Amino acid sequence: MEYIIMNENDIIKGCLKNNRENQKALYDYYYGKMYGLCLRYSRNSAEAKEMVHEAFFKVFAELKNHKPNEPLEPWIKNIMIHTSIEFLRRNRENMIVSTVYANKIAPPETKTSEGISDEELILNVDKEIILKAVQELAPAYRKVFNLYTIEGYSHKKIAELLNIGEETSGLTLEKAKFNLRKNIKQLIKKKDDK
Repeated sequence: MEYIIMNENDIIKGCLKNNRENQKALYDYYYGKMYGLCLRYSRNSAEAKEMVHEAFFKVFAELKNHKPNEPLEPWIKNIMIHTSIEFLRRNRENMIVSTVYANKIAPPETKTSEGISDEELILNVDKEIILKAVQELAPAYRKVFNLYTIEGYSHKKIAELLNIGEETSGLTLEKAKFNLRKNIKQLIKKKDDK
């Protein structure tokens, strides 16, 4: 069997003509990274896969709008993020903390009772526990945490994306970090008890 190696521009041209082989090539190339991105927004692997599949339908439908001089990966990543957020909204998991409630939440301490900072705790934990702890966050916390910490969005941009106030975004992030630390400790304890 003969394999033809295509560059990204050739694959995009084929996708624009609805060529299934080119669509599969684009999908296969970006699936791993985009699945990892969606996994951070989802509760589990099955939900992340649904997000990825839904987003790739949008990628193929909107590819004609991609500017050839712009890198493709960030463009696809942006569609994945928006699709993940829409997916959660549509599935009625968008329980954003109201500003009134968020204002009542005291910011978490920077050190645990054992004197360990969040950074020290996370640096000493394997990736699987951290990912599981993030997945166990409430959907609103998970979204804000991912958008701010992983994607690097500002609170202003998060507020626009999620239709919340900037202050709510900041307070939600603090609560997410507090709950993340709590989740990590519980998962470590479960692992140690086995």
